Amino acid sequence: METTSYIKRRKSRQIMVGNVPVGGDAPVAVQSMTNTTTTDVAATVKQIQALQKVGADIVRVSVPTMDAAEAFGQIRKQVNIPLVADIHFDYKIALRVAELGVDCLRINPGNIGREDRVRAVVDKARDYGIPIRIGVNAGSLEKELQKKYGEPTPDALVESALRHIDILDRLNFPDFKVSLKASDVFMTVHAYRKLADQIEQPLHLGITEAGGLRSGAVKSSIGLGMLLAEGIGDTIRISLAADPIEEIKVGFDILKSLRIRNKGVNLIACPSCSRQQFDVISTVNALEARLEDITEPMDVAVIGCVVNGPGEAKEAAIGLTGGTPNLLYVDGKPNHKVDNESLVDELEKQIRQRIALRQPQADKDKIIPIKDIS
Repeated sequence: METTSYIKRRKSRQIMVGNVPVGGDAPVAVQSMTNTTTTDVAATVKQIQALQKVGADIVRVSVPTMDAAEAFGQIRKQVNIPLVADIHFDYKIALRVAELGVDCLRINPGNIGREDRVRAVVDKARDYGIPIRIGVNAGSLEKELQKKYGEPTPDALVESALRHIDILDRLNFPDFKVSLKASDVFMTVHAYRKLADQIEQPLHLGITEAGGLRSGAVKSSIGLGMLLAEGIGDTIRISLAADPIEEIKVGFDILKSLRIRNKGVNLIACPSCSRQQFDVISTVNALEARLEDITEPMDVAVIGCVVNGPGEAKEAAIGLTGGTPNLLYVDGKPNHKVDNESLVDELEKQIRQRIALRQPQADKDKIIPIKDIS
C-alpha cells in the first residue's frame, strides 16, 4: 500500500532533546509523561521503561521539589530515553536537574522571577546543551492576560508564549520549543496556527486535559490531526486520563493514519456485519494484543467477507478475506486457505515470518517469537 505522506511540513529550527532530533526534517516525536510520584524512583523507572517499550521517543517527568530533583538524578541513571523535567517557578530545581543529566527543561522563563534567576537557568542550559520547552496552558495564563482578554483565547495563548520567547531572545537562546495547549480543540488549533507563522522554533502539540481514553483520544485526534495535516507540529503528547502507555499508542495511531510516521502493524479491519465468515472483532483484538512488540511497519488487512476483502487484501502485505473457505493473501496474491480455528495463529505466524525476511540476519534473532498460547 502507498505509504507516502502528502503533507508538507512546516520548516522549523532543529533542536536536540537528548539523542532525539526535534524539528527540521526529523520525524514527529511521540512523548508521554509519568504519573508516578517522582520520589518513588523504582515506580517511575518502571513506568518510563514501559513507555519506552511501546515506542515513546521522549518522556516528561514532573520535578516539583528539590527532593524530586535528587530522585530525578537516580532515575536518569537507570533509563536511556531522553527525559524532560517539568518545573514551575523554582529556578534552583532547574539548575539542579541540569547538573543531573536532564535532556530538556520545561520551564516558562517569565514565571521564574527576577532576571538574574532567568539568566542563571539559561546560562546553565547553554553550558550543558539543554533545550527549553516553553509550555503555555489556557488554565494558567498570567493574571494580566486573563484581565486583558477576559477569558482564555487563541490570542491570549500566543501573547503569553511571545512574552516568554522574548525573554529567551534577549538572552540569545534560540534552542527551545513551544506548546500552546487548551482543552478546547479550536482554541488550541487557532493558537498554534498563529504562532507557527511568527517563530522558527519547533512546536510541541497537545490538547490538554483532553479527557478519558475514548473521549480524549477523539479530541486529540481531531485537534492534532488538523494541525499535523497542515504540516504543523514536531512533537506530540496525547493527554489522557488513562495509562500513559495509551498516550503513546494513540499518538502513533494518529501519525500512522496521516502517513507521517509508520510504526508497527497497521490493521485494516472491517467493522463486521452479518456477511462475516469469522468473528472479525475478536480476531482483531487478539492480533493487536499479540503484535504490540512489533515496531516494523506493515499493513495487514482483516476483512470478514468477499465484498471488500479481496480488494483490501491485495493492497496489504498480509491480507485475510472471509469466505467459504477463508483465504489468506501474501504480497497481494492468494496464498492458502485458513479455517476459523487457526486464524489468529496463522496471521501472527505469517506476519512474523515476513518481518524476519525483511531484516538482516544479525537482527533476526532479536525478533520476539510467537507467544506460547498453549
